[in-house]
Amino acid sequence: MTATATSTSLASGEPPINFAAHQVRAGNIAGARDDFEQMLAMLLAAIYPGARAISANPGDWGIDILLGELSGLVVIWQSKYFWPIVTRSHQGQIRESFDSAVAAAARNGYRLAQWVLCVPASMDAPTAQWWDNWKARRQRETGVQIELWHENVLRGLLVKPDCAHVRRHYYDPYVAQAGPARAQRVPTHDLEPEDDAALEGALFVRQLRAAGHVEVGAAKREYFNADLLAREILDKRVDPELAALDEADGLVHGIWEAGFNDHAGRHPGNALLPGLHSAVMREIRESGAFPELLRAGVVHRCGLMHRVVEQRRAGWVTHWRELV
Repeated sequence: MTATATSTSLASGEPPINFAAHQVRAGNIAGARDDFEQMLAMLLAAIYPGARAISANPGDWGIDILLGELSGLVVIWQSKYFWPIVTRSHQGQIRESFDSAVAAAARNGYRLAQWVLCVPASMDAPTAQWWDNWKARRQRETGVQIELWHENVLRGLLVKPDCAHVRRHYYDPYVAQAGPARAQRVPTHDLEPEDDAALEGALFVRQLRAAGHVEVGAAKREYFNADLLAREILDKRVDPELAALDEADGLVHGIWEAGFNDHAGRHPGNALLPGLHSAVMREIRESGAFPELLRAGVVHRCGLMHRVVEQRRAGWVTHWRELV
């Protein structure tokens, strides 16, 4: 059951498939993961009518989409919205997902014939080499066939006539329209020593310290630049720019809230919520949903999150409201 990117040609003028559309639809990376998985379920149902999604309640047995019967032989598709590139940082999640699927099959009495990793991006060279070696080794050890559906494979499937409805639903409405050149991003500035010293007592820095962070220089620079940007917009009071700032503020706050709830559930006894800050900042850096009118680069976007913390609307430990 090998999927190969077909050479089906697009009609002239037909829009390209951009997997960043999931971020536009959902508003953040966490939502994009769910949206991408739903797309895969619809795509696989079009290709293999018996394929079905499996809900996590409370666990999903390492299964996102299933073909076959859980009383016999099955094929499993694992959805991972790695964006914009699959890198070394994702290797642990891939290994963990495969091991979970193998263990669940042994524990629950069905046979795993094939495991397919689905990602909306391509691997960089070191990760591709790791994948090839890991795949060969794990296939020998488990007898499970392992396959990768990367962005080109998925595009090849989505342009098939039988999958046209999936493509229309998830991608066609989100094609960027032709228009004026993209607005130039706001430049960033380094901190002067006195600015760096002044920020040492800021609440967002104390929140980071409380969560166990030792180095906070980059966070100070992010906040400094985001605060400059926000103050300029608030001073000018141009309605579209104010709306863009408000939208970006809501976006980063929503990413934090989803991450906080997730980490609080996974670390119920640990007030430091390990990994929360890095996970939230990674989603903010990778998000394609920031309003273009804001002209904010990655430094400004991360700084907007620190600005939310500074305004006492978020934090990095379970007792963040108690830190003043």
